[in-house]
Amino acid sequence: MKIRLTAADKIKVLNADDVFGIMQKVLMRENKIGRNKEHFWIICLATNNRILNIELISLGSVNATVVTPMEVFSVALQKRAVKVMLVHNHPSGELTPSINDNDTTDRFIKIGDFLGTYVIEHLIISETGFYSYANSGLLDELRRSTKYLIPEVEKELLKKQALEMGKKIGQKKGREEGIKEQRMFTAKILLERGIAVNDIEAVTGFTKEEILALKKK
Repeated sequence: MKIRLTAADKIKVLNADDVFGIMQKVLMRENKIGRNKEHFWIICLATNNRILNIELISLGSVNATVVTPMEVFSVALQKRAVKVMLVHNHPSGELTPSINDNDTTDRFIKIGDFLGTYVIEHLIISETGFYSYANSGLLDELRRSTKYLIPEVEKELLKKQALEMGKKIGQKKGREEGIKEQRMFTAKILLERGIAVNDIEAVTGFTKEEILALKKK
């Protein structure tokens, strides 16, 4: 679900305090029952750190929410974001990251690095405060981790993204044509970001010749 932003919200974010100021307002717009559920948002940023959009990816229970890389990065790719920030809330008010929080962050950092859509922050927020992965140094520590350096995982992710978004386009244009168009869209973005042709082949199913033809357009 896309979060409606005012003109004043579409700012260049410079630090965690800027992000918390916006996301606290987003959270507090909900009633008490809504605030007592875990939310997971993605903030898409342009090169100059201007906010492109904020999307609610998942709404869970009082102590958990499920989010997949496909859901997060399909939004980022569609918005042509070059950077993203991850934000989720802890209704309990306890801001210490859990093991699952760290694993999710680690995995998304690696996928973002592969796509050229870099995860530059993950905030855990409550109604009154926040924890910043960037400020604490944990973001850099996880970026150095080798736990999720598995190229095939990233390639499979993008295949699923292309198919999923292709289905949506296909509702208007016919499934086969829609999927092909979305694969082409994905290939063009990856070309723009300097991803190797061999990797784009594995992700989209296009031949090397078809990919090089796209590069010339």
